Amino acid sequence: MTADTPATGGHDAQPTIAVIGEALVDIVAGVAHPGGSPMNVAVGLARLGEPTILHTLIGADEHGELIRAHLTAAGVALGAESVGGSRTWSAWATLDDAGSATYDFDLDGHIPVPELQGLRLVHTGSIGALRDGEADRVRTAFAGADGETMLSFDPNIRAAVMGEQARERTFALAASCQVVKLSDEDAQWLRPDAPLEDVLAEFAAAGVRFAVITRGARGCIARVDDVVHHRAARATTVADTIGAGDAFMSGLLFGLLRDRTDRALVTGAPITADAVAAALDCALASAAITVSRTGANPPSAAELTAALDARN
Repeated sequence: MTADTPATGGHDAQPTIAVIGEALVDIVAGVAHPGGSPMNVAVGLARLGEPTILHTLIGADEHGELIRAHLTAAGVALGAESVGGSRTWSAWATLDDAGSATYDFDLDGHIPVPELQGLRLVHTGSIGALRDGEADRVRTAFAGADGETMLSFDPNIRAAVMGEQARERTFALAASCQVVKLSDEDAQWLRPDAPLEDVLAEFAAAGVRFAVITRGARGCIARVDDVVHHRAARATTVADTIGAGDAFMSGLLFGLLRDRTDRALVTGAPITADAVAAALDCALASAAITVSRTGANPPSAAELTAALDARN
């Protein structure tokens, strides 16, 4: 199936965005919640009004139905090859006193990777981009994508299921992407003890035009066309951090699409400092809303607009 094949659920409009990667259930205190970094990004984009299709793998089981209902409610189309005979992936989450989560994973089967043609944006990340069984196929698909498509990647490192080879795979996949977002924890794992600006410089050397590292309550640092930008986080009361990085990612991509900065990234046109600031502010506002409530719960378009208007 190609990435623009009609699929079940989602917006009435033909999807212009495809996301490839895991949809799973986060099990917190014995309760299952729809999760998975790529799925959270797909939901975030769809809630912001972007027609989005998710290529993933869920089982024909209770957890799979929970995910399917979550995607339908958000307006995300589900790729036609995304329901298989395997059981739905799960991640058992443990929260520390600060609300940060660690995970133990149960993963069964492999995510299908479609052709990438006729799309404005394709995003991938985490287990579904870097694990054995998916990594080579995702990298091949990205390398052969339509030249008009902006490609985005969030490594969201899960070393226990990706292995040490995730370092090499991260930079190999990034070489096809205009946009890469990672956390400071990802950066530390990829390049132990290296300053964040050095890690960004390495992604820039691989060909990434817009590379950004999130720093939790300290905001983010980005490198765009060899210029480094710092943006402060928004003040908020943290309920938990589940889905915070994914909400930052969907907010960032939405900001780039909204202002057509994605077209400049694809064509090689210059990116202004104002365009960078606008995209990062959109990402930070999206993350701030999400951490203020429990679970991976990214904002609607109205919520994000209100937050941005209040800041301005």
